[in-house]
Amino acid sequence: MTPITPGKRLTAADFDQELLILFDAYVHGGMDRRGFLQQAEKFAKGGLTAAAILASLQPNFAAAQVVPKDDARLKTETVTVNSPDGYGSIKAYVAKPANSSGKLPAVLVIHENRGLNPHIEDITRRIALDGYVAFAPDALTSLGGYPGDEDKARADFAKLDQAKTRNDFLASYAHLKARADVTSKIGAVGFCYGGGMVHFLSTRLPDLAAGVPFYGNHPAAEEAVKVKSPLQIHFAGIDERINAAWPAYEAALKAAGARYAAHIYAGTQHGFNNDTTPRFDAAAAKLAWERTLSFFKQHLV
Repeated sequence: MTPITPGKRLTAADFDQELLILFDAYVHGGMDRRGFLQQAEKFAKGGLTAAAILASLQPNFAAAQVVPKDDARLKTETVTVNSPDGYGSIKAYVAKPANSSGKLPAVLVIHENRGLNPHIEDITRRIALDGYVAFAPDALTSLGGYPGDEDKARADFAKLDQAKTRNDFLASYAHLKARADVTSKIGAVGFCYGGGMVHFLSTRLPDLAAGVPFYGNHPAAEEAVKVKSPLQIHFAGIDERINAAWPAYEAALKAAGARYAAHIYAGTQHGFNNDTTPRFDAAAAKLAWERTLSFFKQHLV
């Protein structure tokens, strides 16, 4: 891998592919910090330590921010959603164009397995600038919300009762649908865990107007018959953990007559759309995001 220079923003090309796959196992596969450091030792050379490698792979939220929190073009707020069948309540970050009047279509934005971190807040603002009410719940609300530390967030996330969390997102959709500033057209986009949640919602919400899962776990094949929403599904090319289940689910979607389009981005890693980490692939992310916005425009506007 490329020597780590202080202040340099690293990309996937700077890392050994095997190391990025190892990091994905750490982030998503249940590997603990000690296990990662032990296996990362073989990549440590020239005075570079495994701990330094891990630090270089962590998100850099400030460097990747696209839309500032105080952008005058937007109005933002945090709301509390009642969720009696979930954890009781869930907080959500909301952004919409500051000069909007009347109702707007909406997009439910669903985070990865670390809760509502600054990256997903930024994604929410980016979507709002395209003319939507963007609504991003934080599944970690019951544990105090996103803690400001990715490792702690991941550990907290593992403590959640997923049945309750799924109900929190269903309640978030119902709350969004009932807002006075939202039309009947609501879409959803999610990343990794959030991608899996978009798939889940597509099997539970027949009126979901559009779903865009990025590299998310698929439902069981028998759930595909329940999908009534048009889907645009994005895959990383190098992502065996997610991609292995796709052929069976795709066959089930076809058999059910579901409307979907699937895009695989060759040579990319899981998380390629996340511009805060070295797994980010600028070309693939640009294309995937253009497709996403076009899909929303087609089905929501």
